[in-house]
Amino acid sequence: MSLRIVHGIDAWSCESTLSGLRTALAIGNFDGVHAGHQAILRRVIEYSRESGVLGTAVTFDPHPLKILRPQHAPPLLSTLEQRLEWMEQLGLGAVLILPFTKELAQVTAEEFVERILAGTLSAVHIFVGGNFRFGHRHAGDVALLERLAGQFGYGVEVMPPVAVGGEIVSSTSVRRAVTEGRMDEATRLLGRPYSLTGRVVAGAGRGAREVVPTLNLEPEQEVLPARGVYATETLLGHSWHPSASNVGIRPTFDGAGVTVETNLLDFPGGVPPERIEVRFWKWVRGEQKFTSADELKAQIGKDLHQIRALLAELRDGPGTHDAGARFAAGRHERQ
Repeated sequence: MSLRIVHGIDAWSCESTLSGLRTALAIGNFDGVHAGHQAILRRVIEYSRESGVLGTAVTFDPHPLKILRPQHAPPLLSTLEQRLEWMEQLGLGAVLILPFTKELAQVTAEEFVERILAGTLSAVHIFVGGNFRFGHRHAGDVALLERLAGQFGYGVEVMPPVAVGGEIVSSTSVRRAVTEGRMDEATRLLGRPYSLTGRVVAGAGRGAREVVPTLNLEPEQEVLPARGVYATETLLGHSWHPSASNVGIRPTFDGAGVTVETNLLDFPGGVPPERIEVRFWKWVRGEQKFTSADELKAQIGKDLHQIRALLAELRDGPGTHDAGARFAAGRHERQ
């Protein structure tokens, strides 16, 4: 069964196949849908299958801080489309997307429980982390959610934090790993490699003429890996291709803004795609300025040789690659 996606409580109430259904809920922003989020969502799915209720996530778009305190809003690891795709891959039944507005921000915690969780969603069980906060000025917490449980007839299960390598998994820890170029750690925290999606845009053309042709990605995500060269894979259509990607300002060519350029190691040629997805497996080296295009081309040849070996090792051996393989169905094909 495909994921049912609903925008707003009015749309949920008007949907005849959903209105009145009892639900098991997880609530949050779910930026990155990292290993901690996955633990909660998998528990929701498990409970829903055992009890026959609809496993549902409640999330917000845009991120609440972008409305309330834009200057403090964190850069986002993922787009809404990515979050929904990963939730569907996990097997979740439905997602209610609440458009976050200043009006919604005024709803008290008690009203949020009564009108949305118990009312619109007919929640029978709610799964949250121990630091869960909700309602106007974040006045609601787990204790309040539990106090209201008897009144509105739902259960509450507080999920323990998930630790990877001794570190508690959070969107903040993922952002830190990505922006520092620690892609191995980001993969472990996410349960899959970090990926960028977006349109392929025209570049200056000097790289194609003087070094190697690349696809220039306009990322939709707000968090970019540290500047440098990476072993990556790039999705064209339904197939993943080994690739080498550079995040940086192209100092050899006096670049200004940060760009993401990807060289496909086995690109069959033809018309460049309109969109791609690039997933980052491993940092190879930092960005450097070379004295000439020929020197840069020689270094790229060394990079490509190293990246081919790294990707072959990831493909054939155990380790971080298993995380991505377990999360998505199949490494080389997307359904």
